Amino acid sequence: MNGKVNELAASHEKAPVPPLAGTVVLEFGSLVPGPLTSLLLAEAGAQVIKVERPPMGDAMRSYEPKIGNDSVHFHMLNRGKTSIFADLNDEADRRAITSWLERADIMIDQFRPGVLERLGLGYDHVSSINPRIIYCSLTGWGQSGPKAKKAAHDLNFLAESGHLDLTCGIDGAPVLPPLLAADIAGGVYPAVINILLAYIQRQVTGKGTHLDIAISDGLMTFHYDALAQAIKMNEWPKRGEGLVTGGSPRYQLYRTSDGRHMAVAAMEDKFWNNFCDMIDLDDPWRDPLSPPEEVKREIMKRVLARSSGEWRAAMEGKDVCCSIVARLEEAVNDPHNLAREVIGRQVLTKAGYIPALPLPIARQFRTESALESAPEVPQP
Repeated sequence: MNGKVNELAASHEKAPVPPLAGTVVLEFGSLVPGPLTSLLLAEAGAQVIKVERPPMGDAMRSYEPKIGNDSVHFHMLNRGKTSIFADLNDEADRRAITSWLERADIMIDQFRPGVLERLGLGYDHVSSINPRIIYCSLTGWGQSGPKAKKAAHDLNFLAESGHLDLTCGIDGAPVLPPLLAADIAGGVYPAVINILLAYIQRQVTGKGTHLDIAISDGLMTFHYDALAQAIKMNEWPKRGEGLVTGGSPRYQLYRTSDGRHMAVAAMEDKFWNNFCDMIDLDDPWRDPLSPPEEVKREIMKRVLARSSGEWRAAMEGKDVCCSIVARLEEAVNDPHNLAREVIGRQVLTKAGYIPALPLPIARQFRTESALESAPEVPQP
């Protein structure tokens, strides 16, 4: 027993220092963008102080379902942080915040443009008292432009970026996306990338910077396929007609006999030919010049003839780039995800354990302090 304890102690002593250990982050955020950005930094060792508006704090606290007094969502996005409840319209509270800003390395501002400037906490003032600060303004439309102060949420960014118009449901209308792609892929990830780039630059220059991160800007990267078509062919893609938006039989969803769906992504000829062999698709329909809608109908008939279980067995060991669409419960309990412990970490709250939100931070960079419970609302 003593040998095992000594072994664990030795391994703990050898644990690498997280890359952002000693870094202080001040987060002025709510809901998803700001909190998830700072959570990624906390996961890598940063100390995150979350500034919340009294008396109730971040609006995410009120979401259902709840564990204890706060929502599970809030706990997942704000684990490992501490909170300061401050009325930014109050001079004494602003002074308290300023004392943190004087020693902070990173500040995350999720307010609309101009809000913190009016309160005396804009970049010009903050950088005058702390020239090394990395001041990240994370907003929907950026600090400039006609839409800069327009209210919007994830769905609005997807709608106005042209993404929703390229999706197509059974009735031909756009489809509600099942994930906050705009907030996370268009906002949070670009924010973290640029914060870390600024952090590296500061090691050379000794100076911080102001980052203008717009969710709407970040979404345009995902139009690489549609823009290529528009630039080369002078033809803007139409709903459901693009290579990856429904126009190709090689990249498509097909219903199985038990009401499930097969996701086919057999883009390359090797995968396409293997897929055609698997479903016994005749040679005429394999030809890239065959009418896409006719090929889709032929595939639909064949896939619909068998159940999802039968197709899973047929795919086993074959290079076909096909999957049966998994339900979330199935995905969470997939042996692959269990083997990689994707959802293996736990956060202890006062009301019990909850799973830690999986984050794309490599294991060697994570810190266990980020698994501490989210901060509570202070009692009056």
